[in-house]
Amino acid sequence: MKLGVVGLPNVGKSTLFNAITCAGAQAANYPFCTIEPNTGVVAVPDSRLDVLAEMYHPEKYTPAVLEFVDIAGLVKGASKGEGLGNKFLSHIREVDAIVHVVRCFEDENVIHVDGSVDPARDIETIQTELVLADMETVAKRLEKAQHLLKNGDKKYADEVEAAQIVLEHLNGLKPARTAPLTKDQKAIVDGWFLLTTKKVVYAANISENDVGEGSEDLPMVQKVKQIAAEEGSEVLVICAKLEEEIAQLEPEEKQMFLDEMGIGKSGLDRLVTLGYELLGYISFLTAGPKEVRAWTIEKGTKAPQAAGKIHTDFERGFIRAEIVAYDDLVREGSMNACKEKGLVRSEGKDYVMKDGDVTLFRFNV
Repeated sequence: MKLGVVGLPNVGKSTLFNAITCAGAQAANYPFCTIEPNTGVVAVPDSRLDVLAEMYHPEKYTPAVLEFVDIAGLVKGASKGEGLGNKFLSHIREVDAIVHVVRCFEDENVIHVDGSVDPARDIETIQTELVLADMETVAKRLEKAQHLLKNGDKKYADEVEAAQIVLEHLNGLKPARTAPLTKDQKAIVDGWFLLTTKKVVYAANISENDVGEGSEDLPMVQKVKQIAAEEGSEVLVICAKLEEEIAQLEPEEKQMFLDEMGIGKSGLDRLVTLGYELLGYISFLTAGPKEVRAWTIEKGTKAPQAAGKIHTDFERGFIRAEIVAYDDLVREGSMNACKEKGLVRSEGKDYVMKDGDVTLFRFNV
């Protein structure tokens, strides 16, 4: 589960990433993990785990996590090898979704690489590089599919048609994710791992002075929202500088600060939650004296495959899943109390897991 953080120089990308990695280091029950110098793992906020931990006093407490990758090297011409070029593009291919940091603040002490602040232009600069790289990929796919179709392999007709639609769309400097494709064509294109099919959260980076009421209506933020609405992307208004300061506070100090600011949740917590939802993930929960844990699965996952997230033997020897809704468990106070009231369900192989299912898997191998 990787989110790639991208942005032009001096837009606040590094500041936001510093906040992310610092938050990872501060996560009370999840050790900060630096896989590479530009990678940080952050716990997904989930108050349900805190409640379950109070109930069970477990030896271990394990939240779901998201991995953030600081993707450096983007400049105009990256698709042609400028800056870190191909390395930058390969890092984008490896992530599941993109957090695009867009500068929405004026500061004469922070020089913009293009000489002025313009969120729409900045978004276009990055998007153009990704589109150009995708055009090259799709053109090669189209050429190969046309050659195979010409040689009599009729199954490539659908691939040719899909490639022609996407290539025309990209030629208009529009991301592939907004191309007018049928469900079957989309399935074909998904197999090409294009850069512009990835989902995007635009992090509209505002100044500390603009934090609070009215920040959503700032003219620069409105520009970002308009672009996001046109392509079906998400926008999160955030102050990277403030988030970096918040992330360094102890948990109690952090909450006091947020309450004083009238914010409630930090922008970083909102970003992590939004990223988790954007990728189409949900959590099922396991709870007991040994461990309270959130397990990440995709929406639509059936019970045996969810069991396999814990251990492959659980999936292989799956018998049933004993499930109680989180709200029912908390209200009744224990699994036994839920059983007495008939609130614990026995679900089979076709059961589709729901977010917050507190689950015990029965298996035999």
